[in-house]
Amino acid sequence: IKIDAYFGLMQKKKPYGDTLKEQLLAGARDRLYIFLLADGAVRGVILNGTRMVNEMRANHEQGILETLVLGRAYLGAGLMSAGLKSDDRIALQFDCSGPIKGLVVEANAFGEVRGFLKNVPIPMDKPMEDFDLSPFFGAGFLSVTKYLEDAKHPFSGKVILKYGNIAQDLANYYLTSEQIPTAFNLSIKFDRNGRVTGAGGVFLQAMPQAGEKLTDSLEQRVIDLPSLGEVFTQENDPQNLIADNFRNYSPRFLADHRIEFMCHCNQSRVRSLLMLLPIEDLKDIRDKGPFPLEMRCHYCNTAYHFAKEDLRKIYGQRYPNN
Repeated sequence: IKIDAYFGLMQKKKPYGDTLKEQLLAGARDRLYIFLLADGAVRGVILNGTRMVNEMRANHEQGILETLVLGRAYLGAGLMSAGLKSDDRIALQFDCSGPIKGLVVEANAFGEVRGFLKNVPIPMDKPMEDFDLSPFFGAGFLSVTKYLEDAKHPFSGKVILKYGNIAQDLANYYLTSEQIPTAFNLSIKFDRNGRVTGAGGVFLQAMPQAGEKLTDSLEQRVIDLPSLGEVFTQENDPQNLIADNFRNYSPRFLADHRIEFMCHCNQSRVRSLLMLLPIEDLKDIRDKGPFPLEMRCHYCNTAYHFAKEDLRKIYGQRYPNN
């Protein structure tokens, strides 16, 4: 049984790094940096998400294709989270006709990202010749929902998938739904053994005072950037990358914070969701099992187990007279 579980602590199956020191260093390198270009006419974000993508891959037990698809969505959501504050969060949902079927990823103001693919493994008719994902998406829609703490209702926008490319479709969402010229560059580097050695992304967004000539030139500059997956494989500093490639636009860094694969689910929360099942379903599980009952969080694939006695107690708490 899979269930959407919120809040608490997840279980990371394989923290990135072979030793505690390497894990701490990888955690320190996974960061998001916010900056301005051209005297504030353009807002930018760059992130190194190498550890995040590797830990996501380990928890969801993914192959190369699945890692590429979901990893790019994690990087995109992480970049988009830079404008959040307090308890705000943002969710991306792709629904499509291709083999991927869809995905859901969300990120919060603390730089915590989680999410899942709807179809795992993604079926392939033949080996991948390149990293073009458009055949795997097909036709569909992209929805972006912002849950803002000071808003009475979530803000949601929806656009048709135009490219079957997460970076381009996210940029198209901003242009179509919010009328903001935006550029994304999302990159994941694999070695010859299929391991992720680097992952990162950059995001530029025009402010109202930015002219068309400026936005066009910066969009091309984003396209022409070196592979961020390769850059972060070499452990290069994100700030230096921006300083070197955008020096003519006077980059000014404003803030930085962590970015991490993190889900807030726990045994207690999943237990409370079990108690919400219809009485007949809960009674059937109590009597017939399987034992132990395993429930997994969609967002991080953490498994939670409930023994027969646990199920009897859950049933008894909700229906003490049965």
